[in-house]
Amino acid sequence: MKDPYRLVVRPLLFHGMKLDPEFAHRRAMNLLSWLGQPGKTAMAAQTRPWLRSQFCLDDPRLVQTCWGQLFSNPLGLAAGFDKDGEAALAWPLLGFGFAELGTVTRHGQPGNPQPRLFRLVPDEAVLNRMGFNNHGAAALAERLGAYWPTERPAIPIGINLGKSKLTDLAEAADDYRFSFQQLYAYGDYFVVNVSSPNTPGLRSLQAADQLGPILAALQEENPDDKPILVKIAPDLDWPDIDAVIDLAQAYGLAGIIATNTTIARQGLKTQTLVQTGNRVDEEAGGISGAPLRQRSTAVIHYIYKRTGGSLPIVGVGGIFTAADAWEKITAGATLLQIYTGWIYEGPWMVPRILTGLLAQLEEHQLPSLGEAVGLSHRA
Repeated sequence: MKDPYRLVVRPLLFHGMKLDPEFAHRRAMNLLSWLGQPGKTAMAAQTRPWLRSQFCLDDPRLVQTCWGQLFSNPLGLAAGFDKDGEAALAWPLLGFGFAELGTVTRHGQPGNPQPRLFRLVPDEAVLNRMGFNNHGAAALAERLGAYWPTERPAIPIGINLGKSKLTDLAEAADDYRFSFQQLYAYGDYFVVNVSSPNTPGLRSLQAADQLGPILAALQEENPDDKPILVKIAPDLDWPDIDAVIDLAQAYGLAGIIATNTTIARQGLKTQTLVQTGNRVDEEAGGISGAPLRQRSTAVIHYIYKRTGGSLPIVGVGGIFTAADAWEKITAGATLLQIYTGWIYEGPWMVPRILTGLLAQLEEHQLPSLGEAVGLSHRA
């Protein structure tokens, strides 16, 4: 069938109605929350089989096993879309192989002042400075605690942890530790987010002497050895990435997510300057989407080569098509995440990418996706 999102919805959102991006996101979250609620309404219950028929593609060649967990396909939802786990039960209906909730912080916080989310349509990008707006770790634990006993999603669920804005950098380890303890029962894996550009000083926590105590604190509270990953910025220099890799290996991390949004502005078609009085500055925030594609893939390639493929990589940044996904997998990513591409391309993007990955496996005469991970290093 033709994709109604690309035919009707996207033109209205991006060119016709031009709804405020954050307002549109809130409406989407309300709908997804309604669709995912068990027994909410008869109409929602009737809709769920249709969603599965449209967006879910099951094929054993797409299955990935990572950290002892089964991923029915490698395509996951990136953190940032569902900060408070409102749609945790809906993501399996939309074809995702896993989903990452958050970023969640110890203390609930409103985030940065609005407007703080902007579409850069000519660049197929989004600029955001949301600032970890969420209701806090305890609230997320309460919500998931109501779902998990009887309705736990059939896909792995990750939880992305950030530092509260009001917490001093010197107290960051305790801040992350609290959230980890609160949510430990609900995450299949956890991510230490020290790479968002929208919390003052946060990116400084990527330095080895700052990140080490955070990782140590979490591993002390990890009796079941749940997978812990770190999410890094694309703007790090290679020696800084080396330092993160060394830390990840020293503290027994399960992998690295590459990458978060970028503060680089080179090559953008969209004007991102803002005038305040007599000053003209760059619009604050991180860029996601197509402008990030090449750099994030380069970082994936570098990490895979540096580690000999021994450290699983979750690749994220600028994935819109099956070709984009294949490039990151062959560069060394075991799993993938999408967010901005999903906004631009809509929900039928998931089965399109998965179908395209199957075609790539056939073209390269590979029996499974696991055989394609790091393929470009063997060329």
